[in-house]
Amino acid sequence: MVTAATALAAFGLYLPLASHAIDPAYAKKLDRSGCTQVTELKGCDINKTKAENAKAGFGTAATATSPYAGQWIAKNIDGRTVSAIRIDNKNKVMVDGKSVSSKLSDGALVFKTGFITYTIQGDPRLTNENSWFDSDSQTTGPIRRK
Repeated sequence: MVTAATALAAFGLYLPLASHAIDPAYAKKLDRSGCTQVTELKGCDINKTKAENAKAGFGTAATATSPYAGQWIAKNIDGRTVSAIRIDNKNKVMVDGKSVSSKLSDGALVFKTGFITYTIQGDPRLTNENSWFDSDSQTTGPIRRK
């Protein structure tokens, strides 16, 4: 026979916990340590500082760097500069100081200015495959990191 207390306890399991149900002292430790309840279960120590937990791989993640980020130079076959390219960590591209739109295509960052299409590979081992192509004059050339 099910008692009223058992039924009430079972019903209580189906109710969501309120977000303010965390003990204030515990919440303060979480804030100080940079941990969350989830990362604490994975090993983040709430008794350490944010810096100590970051060294252990918990807390705020380091900013991701784009493999395309940096200064690039597009040159023609004669070695003359066609354009200077700058790419930030969010893959925002500037060609000769002007912002251009870009897209990721098959592991490469592709962008276009006028008749010239630039392709920079994301794999650093493919350095000789970074190139530009001018569809008007049908010329091409390499792109190298500055």
